[in-house]
Amino acid sequence: MKISHIAILALSLLSTLASAEVVTRNIEYQQGDTVMKGMLAYDDAINGKRPGVLVVHEWWGQNDYPRERARELAALGYTAFALDMYGEGMTADHPKDAGTFANAVGGDLPLAKARFEAALDALKQQTSVVDANKIAAIGYCFGGGIVLQMARLGQDLKGVASFHGSVASKIQAERGKVKAAVRVFNGAADPMVTPEQIEAFEREMFAADVDYKVVNYADAKHGFTNPGATALGEKFDMPLAYNEHADKDSWAQLQAFFKEIFK
Repeated sequence: MKISHIAILALSLLSTLASAEVVTRNIEYQQGDTVMKGMLAYDDAINGKRPGVLVVHEWWGQNDYPRERARELAALGYTAFALDMYGEGMTADHPKDAGTFANAVGGDLPLAKARFEAALDALKQQTSVVDANKIAAIGYCFGGGIVLQMARLGQDLKGVASFHGSVASKIQAERGKVKAAVRVFNGAADPMVTPEQIEAFEREMFAADVDYKVVNYADAKHGFTNPGATALGEKFDMPLAYNEHADKDSWAQLQAFFKEIFK
């Protein structure tokens, strides 16, 4: 029995689609004398370069949550890099340790900048799957504050998006210095980010002529995108809770944002 060329091509295509998957690779890179441990994710069904996205973790460190977000971004057609801000891939299981790690890096802006730039360089070095001219960064909680700081410092990024991250800063955005478009997704019921801080942030962005947008979700608390936030909030008596609506809407808005800045 003869098989037509069309049938052979169809079978080949089905085989390719069946084998296509999100590929992840652990990557070690350096910042000074510190070994940093990140995870790269991309869809091997896509040929060639595509936009890259840095994913900056919560104060817990680069645990399963930012890695899962990197996989989701890869499934959307981006090359994502879940970076390491603490060094050696350190993570915390208790708020006391998480706070110590976050303050050591977040409270030292030159160090935070150096570690962010080391990750940015590591992502750009993936030349077969990353378009180095199309890079964005997203961050959660601690990571949200980090990506906003990097935007203020003038990092050459197409855009940054902060999810339930800190917006307050000792440094202020300057007109002409901020290259990235900025999006902030905030929980209106998050006591860690006050309405006054949001108002001050919007005044700062407006004065610096930044392309920005702030989205406030009613009844959403800190950590609203993380499905594990509610259990952590109950365990440690903290105002953390997952909010399905805020999570899904902010993710949809992020996708629209990426289509805009990467067009």
